[in-house]
Amino acid sequence: MSLADSDRELVTAELGRDPTTAEAALFENLWSEHCAYRSSRMLLSAFGSESDDVVVGPGDDAAVVALSDDTYLTFGVESHNHPSYVDPYDGAATGVGGIVRDTLSMGAYPIALADSLYFGDFDADHSRYLLDGVVDGISDYGNAIGVPTVGGSTQFHPDYEGNPLVNVACVGLLDADRLVTAEAQEPGNKLVLVGNSTGRDGLGGASFASEDLAEDAETEDRPAVQVGDPYTEKLLVEANEEFVDGGLVESARDLGAAGLGGASCEMVAKGGLGCVIHLEDVHQREPNMNATEILLAESQERMCYEVREENLDDVEEIAEKYDIGCSVIGELTESGNFVCEFEGETVVDAPAEYVADGAPLNDLDATEPQKPEADLPKADVGEAFDSVLGSPNTASKRWVYRQYDHEVGVRTSVRPGDDAALLAVRRAGKGVALSAGANPNWTSAAPYEGAYATAVENATNLAAVGARPLAAVDCLNGGNPEKPDVYGGFTAIVDGLADGCRDLSVPVVGGNVSLYNDSVAGPIPPTPTLAMLGEKDGYDAPGSALTGEGTLLLVGGHETGLGGSEYLAQAGGSDAFPNLPTDAGARVSALADVANLDSTLAVHDVSDGGLAVTLAEMVTADAGASVAVSSVAELFSEAPGRAVVETTDPESVTERVDAVELGTANDSGALALDVSGDELTYDYEEIVSARDVLDRELD
Repeated sequence: MSLADSDRELVTAELGRDPTTAEAALFENLWSEHCAYRSSRMLLSAFGSESDDVVVGPGDDAAVVALSDDTYLTFGVESHNHPSYVDPYDGAATGVGGIVRDTLSMGAYPIALADSLYFGDFDADHSRYLLDGVVDGISDYGNAIGVPTVGGSTQFHPDYEGNPLVNVACVGLLDADRLVTAEAQEPGNKLVLVGNSTGRDGLGGASFASEDLAEDAETEDRPAVQVGDPYTEKLLVEANEEFVDGGLVESARDLGAAGLGGASCEMVAKGGLGCVIHLEDVHQREPNMNATEILLAESQERMCYEVREENLDDVEEIAEKYDIGCSVIGELTESGNFVCEFEGETVVDAPAEYVADGAPLNDLDATEPQKPEADLPKADVGEAFDSVLGSPNTASKRWVYRQYDHEVGVRTSVRPGDDAALLAVRRAGKGVALSAGANPNWTSAAPYEGAYATAVENATNLAAVGARPLAAVDCLNGGNPEKPDVYGGFTAIVDGLADGCRDLSVPVVGGNVSLYNDSVAGPIPPTPTLAMLGEKDGYDAPGSALTGEGTLLLVGGHETGLGGSEYLAQAGGSDAFPNLPTDAGARVSALADVANLDSTLAVHDVSDGGLAVTLAEMVTADAGASVAVSSVAELFSEAPGRAVVETTDPESVTERVDAVELGTANDSGALALDVSGDELTYDYEEIVSARDVLDRELD
């Protein structure tokens, strides 16, 4: 890409001259869709981001919410979609590295990761290649830096074939008095670059992420993909702890999109200041780098800090202790201009706020998505159950999460494989729950309703472990917004997600937008990945596995809408999306109460695959269930906001929330279903075998 003619005219008018080569490249990257949100910023006002617990909302490297008066959590999410198609291993690994550094820049220590992954048809060799590389990249990087990957989701849909999605969320922990932001504080303070040396990798990464993937992207765009070094990142994590503990930094920013230019310019603009940077002082690992390369390379494991002059020696000493690079590269000024010099020549001199926030917004046409009509298949219930249970989307994701270290840090109380992860934050006496993901079948069928359901689904996951929602961050993925039908679907998922979070009283405190996820294979489904944090007193939670000793209730009752279901994905046909709950907030809150009752033995939410998969997942070798439903639609509907509860005291559930009886748990180790007179029985081994698709096909 190069700076568009229309943008060049605006820049020339602002500067009163033609931009230099370095300025043109800087504007091209910081005014790209990836950095400037030119096609989405006007939509994001739909989200509510305030609550009594929000300390830092949208606009910084990560959001900050209060877990208690003196304990804060940071929360952020990032996409690394295009890089993960071109180079799945490094693309995914550097996505992890970037979101971890966003956490560091707030003064926090990273304590948990969640990855939401989306690939093409599981049967396609290329999809499996991408899946294998992405999971390897995430596991190798996360495991090496000692941050547990505790949850997430993995989905398959044919429309991701030419453009997979890799969305990664991170939670950090900090004492309230350690908070740092990306807002530059005081003229005269120094800018210090700490971490890896700067090379030519990742050049133009921001602009690369703002265009459709070409057919030859895997070879032609490889230079735009960064290369990660987790061992340097681990050293940077520990050095950052010492910087913050010692009160040595005034503000901080991770070097991500647009490299040093992006981080430093955004930092000074946020503080209403300017700066002078001496690019030749940046520590480099490649010879003969020019000013533009130094300014915009996206080499990983680097942080930009604002440091008072009297603290420079201490910062340099700590960096030397951890054997990581450290360069004093410039200082803050009152001028408001972002100035870069290289070997005695001024190569950039532009108003910092204009560079960082001056990009014009796009006025795009949107076509409202069409509502699907009912066209239901006539399928044998046994065949339908087999196909849904054996689908890669509903299958066990153990193959993925077994490769991650999910217990490092000894905080993980509920591990991957349940509805939500649960972390023990002992200093506050609190459990912190984390859920992340989205279902492309839902938003393909009905973008607004599917996105609303995404909010409800993640909140229900938290409630299943007894937690109440605290805050959410979103990663909004879409195709080429210049196509009216694509932009219409994207607009619908923004509105649906915003309305769902508002009805749940969950502030959306940050996020990421990734557009132009389009390739020769076509656009991706509109994909509103949501990561949601919850909190509860204590660290215990009911599991999702049956004990065999209670009555089974369905919180929220039966639904029959099949739109967006895995059942229709397997059997064909279409239907309206299921009814959305009108009492989502109250229902989620009540379910959290139910999950924390002593009489509650197990809780599992109803989502992918509907009630059929929920019940199958609850069966163990020693505990089964006998359940009756009145129709195939009741068995496979994926209406959100529902959960199966095993309880020894049904009245304690029904007095808190609407629920219907499904049947009883027992010690059979089998699921016995009566579907309007059709009887099916599946023992534990049959269920495990059916759901073992990923392990069986990939190992």
